Amino acid sequence: MREMITKKKPRLLIADDHSIMLAGLRKLVEGMCDVVGTVEDGRALVESAERLRPDLILIDISMPLLNGMDAARQIKKLVPDAKLLFLTMHASPVFATEALQAGGSGYLLKQSAASELPQAIETVLKGQTYLTPAITRSVLDSMVAPNATEVKKSVMDLTPRQREVLQLLGEGKSPKDIAVLLNVSVKTVEFHKTRLMEQLNLHSTLALAKYAIAEGLVSADTGSSQ
Repeated sequence: MREMITKKKPRLLIADDHSIMLAGLRKLVEGMCDVVGTVEDGRALVESAERLRPDLILIDISMPLLNGMDAARQIKKLVPDAKLLFLTMHASPVFATEALQAGGSGYLLKQSAASELPQAIETVLKGQTYLTPAITRSVLDSMVAPNATEVKKSVMDLTPRQREVLQLLGEGKSPKDIAVLLNVSVKTVEFHKTRLMEQLNLHSTLALAKYAIAEGLVSADTGSSQ
């Protein structure tokens, strides 16, 4: 009598800063994946990815402490075999293109997760790229002629360290708090803050925070109230 061969489910890690969204995503994918963990900020995501070494990671872009783009770059160095699928509210070809360049294998929008997520997961796990139909054409156009879709300076033109400092300032963290989180001196944080103001032509912490929110680096509901 032949033994039943059970197909092993792919191991999935989910990252989103809203607990309700995490619960909904878990329910949506639990039939096709083994959810090995959920996290609510970018730094916890990097740590969990390295520790759990999942086959697939669902990543939001706007997450506390470290945005999804830079978290993805770190993860691809630590766990290069993990597939990264971005699930976000940002329907922007600039964000989608940047997500793919950061090592993502797919990009879809939260509002279409219920209908698209199973197909996106299957596509990505096969080693293919999934792009939500809503922005596919815009992404292809931006990759062919990148300067045509984005004229102003993007937050992604900053260095990873500058983005980290900008995001944490936008979340209301003090230079001292940021220095502890990044394991650098307060003087180094102040240097990056000054350079950000110069490069972005912004002249206060509040202006930097508003820019971080406008660029999608910080969620409006977690932004600085300074």
